[in-house]
Amino acid sequence: MEQISKRLFNWASVLEPSTRQQAEMTATMPFIFPHVALMPDAHLGRGATVGSVIPTLRAIIPAAVGVDIGCGMIAVRTQVTVDELDGLDRRALRLSIERAIPLSAGVYNTTLTETAKARIAHLEGKARFDYDQITGKWPFQLGTLGSGNHFIEVTVDEENRVWLFLHSGSRGIGNKIAMKHIKVAQRLMEKYWISLPDKDLAYLVQDTEEFWAYIRDLTWAQEFALLNREEMMDRVVSCFEEWYGSSVDEAERINCHHNFTQRERHFGKEVWLSRKGAIEATEGKPGLIPGSMGTASYVVTGKGNPVSLHSSPHGAGRMYSRSAARKTFSREQLREAMKGIEYRDTDAFLDEIPQAYKDVDQVMADARDLVEIRHTLHQIVNVKGD
Repeated sequence: MEQISKRLFNWASVLEPSTRQQAEMTATMPFIFPHVALMPDAHLGRGATVGSVIPTLRAIIPAAVGVDIGCGMIAVRTQVTVDELDGLDRRALRLSIERAIPLSAGVYNTTLTETAKARIAHLEGKARFDYDQITGKWPFQLGTLGSGNHFIEVTVDEENRVWLFLHSGSRGIGNKIAMKHIKVAQRLMEKYWISLPDKDLAYLVQDTEEFWAYIRDLTWAQEFALLNREEMMDRVVSCFEEWYGSSVDEAERINCHHNFTQRERHFGKEVWLSRKGAIEATEGKPGLIPGSMGTASYVVTGKGNPVSLHSSPHGAGRMYSRSAARKTFSREQLREAMKGIEYRDTDAFLDEIPQAYKDVDQVMADARDLVEIRHTLHQIVNVKGD
């Protein structure tokens, strides 16, 4: 861990100068308390660094939560061992999952499962905004994956036990909610002649109507994201059961956000703690840290490090932008990285090649005082959207 300044602590051994500068800029905001914590997977983001933990007093920066509100991971440990899968066609499982769960940006459910209907009804009962004006399609987004670094995987741990693992968030409606409130905050900065080092550091002040409207919508979107993962995992379990030929006994299910805000107490004060690309790692709390496509993922337990504000990294963290990765790496390199893993072989995933990300093993080494590794997972099936 490195103390960059009085208000910025860094756990990343690999940190680009532009990322460092962005984090330093965020740490200068007057309502930061006590400091910003930069995680090992930190990389450049919109307004605030992805992989940062930002505690604020009586204010929130909407862009510091991120535009995919509530994005996170869910994993299920099954009773099945990998040896029991010998002779089964893993491609058939991948195709089954791809049929059961809509993939890619802008793709929706055409019909809704009974569990999805129940979850939608629950969300409708909690909504305090006109969600039809934001997007009338949102109920059909529940149970959909999206694209980019979102994934569904079948993985195996160090004891040869099979885990089902996926990563996704609040889909299109979460993005629209985030963008709406980022623009509200920016208009308020202009209205009150408040100068900012970056317009995406625009903030909302507690006890204003705009602040509580954001908290209300943010809380809803975070729950949507959590239920979205639950719905998809239920479908993945069903696909696995049909393919495996027997029911799954869930030994453990973990569901955690890594783009979210909640009230927490740190260094003697109540703060709004925004984790943008970071998971909560209070002492004993289970968490999930995925690597990149083709690399290991981790099931962890938090150590409750006070300087990190009880937080840890959320993944590997990008080293190459998507466009740079496409120009740098080849499909043959992707095939080599995915050797032994059942996946959809396409140029669409070039920007997700492991070499475009930090070395997840180094990230976990940097996080050794933040989390304890319980299980290391290696993929045998990978599903992604274009």
